[in-house]
Amino acid sequence: MPPHAPTDDGPAPAPAHHPHTTTTAERGSFALARCSCGWSGPARRSRDRARTDAAAHTADAGTGLPD
Repeated sequence: MPPHAPTDDGPAPAPAHHPHTTTTAERGSFALARCSCGWSGPARRSRDRARTDAAAHTADAGTGLPD
């Protein structure tokens, strides 16, 4: 086989799974959830609700459902 000939090693490996890493940030009296994928939740007055938004986004990302 010539040194530069393509080989058939089977299908290409699947791309690495990038986990969604969420954080909450405060902007004035509001809290919002953000994700490493670029998603950002709505501004909330409740930090707990912002954390719930982040958890829901992470769960939805694992199922492939749109946010």
